[in-house]
Amino acid sequence: MSVAMERSAVEAAATEYFGSWFDGDAERMGQVLHPDLCKRRVGGRLEFTTRTQMVEATAAGEGMSQAEDRSLDVVVLDVYGDMASVRVRSSVFYEYLHLVRTDDGWKIANALYGRS
Repeated sequence: MSVAMERSAVEAAATEYFGSWFDGDAERMGQVLHPDLCKRRVGGRLEFTTRTQMVEATAAGEGMSQAEDRSLDVVVLDVYGDMASVRVRSSVFYEYLHLVRTDDGWKIANALYGRS
């Protein structure tokens, strides 16, 4: 796969992550997250969220109330072999994502976020 295609696939995974959150679509969220996801929120102490918790929060519609402004600024910072780094800015969150290539495509393995 070409470098441009890899970058596009990584960007699509990051965009799908936010889209599924805002849509409250737990199935789509589950498809883009690595089983060993480690998501942390900045602010005082680091709060930890697992893949299961993220999928459950999506199913509960926690992101749907934040979906008024869905504009995203997705920047693929780097792709090297089977790993990638992405920065995403939305009206609600500022996130740094680390993705890994799996047999099923690019999956989000790590996320560090704060409120915008």
